[in-house]
Amino acid sequence: MSETSTLANVVVKEAVPSLPGRIAMISMHTSPLEQPGIGDAGGMNVYVLRTCEELARRGVKVDVFTRATRSSDGQIVQVGENFRVINIVAGPYEGLEKSELPTQMTAFAGGVLEFTREQGVHYDLIHSHYWLSGQVGWLLSELWRVPFVHTAHTLAAVKNMHLAAGDSPEPESRRICEQQIVDNACRLVVNTEAEAAQLADLHDAVATHIDVVPPGVNVDLFSPGNDRATERSRRELGIPLHTKVILFVGRLQRLKGPQVLLRGVGELLRRDPEANVRVIVCGGLSGSGLAAPDEFHALAVEEGIDHLVRFMPPRPPEDLARLYQAADVVAVPSFNETFGLVAMEAQATGTPVVAANVGGLPIAVADGVSGLLVDGHEPGPWADALGELIENDGLRLKLARQAREHAMEFSWEKTVDRLAGVYHRATVASGHCAGYTRDAGGFAGGSR
Repeated sequence: MSETSTLANVVVKEAVPSLPGRIAMISMHTSPLEQPGIGDAGGMNVYVLRTCEELARRGVKVDVFTRATRSSDGQIVQVGENFRVINIVAGPYEGLEKSELPTQMTAFAGGVLEFTREQGVHYDLIHSHYWLSGQVGWLLSELWRVPFVHTAHTLAAVKNMHLAAGDSPEPESRRICEQQIVDNACRLVVNTEAEAAQLADLHDAVATHIDVVPPGVNVDLFSPGNDRATERSRRELGIPLHTKVILFVGRLQRLKGPQVLLRGVGELLRRDPEANVRVIVCGGLSGSGLAAPDEFHALAVEEGIDHLVRFMPPRPPEDLARLYQAADVVAVPSFNETFGLVAMEAQATGTPVVAANVGGLPIAVADGVSGLLVDGHEPGPWADALGELIENDGLRLKLARQAREHAMEFSWEKTVDRLAGVYHRATVASGHCAGYTRDAGGFAGGSR
């Protein structure tokens, strides 16, 4: 059986359809093998990596096409059985900003075509991630005459509505490209119903062509551990055992809101100078939304909390799990998130989350159950929420227990179960996606 909303089709408790034999994943601007938190690597990288791993486990042959950024990586990286990452040379390995990558879309598409010709590879379906990849996927779907599925992850129109102070808006050219992808993809995959509504409202997407597929979390890796996990993690990190630790994990850009957390903690300390609190900021510099490399260090000094704040470089998943275990609270003060994988990972470890009430975070975080949601980004409300969990041990521990239970409702296995339904619907699509028509038995010339 299935349950259908007015905006999107959500697969619930139905038999999982058979999967395509071979899928081309397009992730042009960032490789799933890149360390999240560095540059443009983040939740999307985790999403692509984990879904590909699960698809490969089920016997699907998956190739992820990404732009080569290091000559040492080689063209083909065999990640696991049935799962490869293909590095396509398109422009110089280094020195290209993300904003310049549209100039390399033709070179990238040409590189993908050259690879498939040389290897004699045929794909049954294309799944693109982010708008740059969507433009390439659209072209390849017409040339290969196969269905085309797209996941935006972020939309220019939405991002521009939630800009942090000092951020530059996304260009109109990107919004136009995203409209073209919406008009031509067989299926559009979103994380939440709210995101489905945005696609319908901002891009006139056809409701019946949208599928809500929540991301998952690795509940085995991200777990509370044993009774001494927090103590051991703090010892390894050199964190005092009896202090309260607030953790931020993510790219150091204004959109992710580290400045919101620092100002909130500054306000908290002005109210209570004796508060026994420490802040860990774990992440790398990003190419967008950042005025200067030392902006957030300077803000900590300005707020008078620099002696309480520790900046750490991005960590691999195994180390992140220990960081989450060491924290009392994880802060996710983003100005927009399509879902919020950091919030989900933190809750899976049994750490409650204080998150901004934006985007998909109200789905990722159950307000009052697994964490607290904060309206807006002003220091006062953030100091209120952080202070409530720092000072109220009973509430914090209650939310910690419930956070793990909430996270257990999400898994990558369930995500791929739902993607299987999406791929099936894309394969039998009629009249919507670059000319793919069931009656014609394939592609028959598409709309623009």
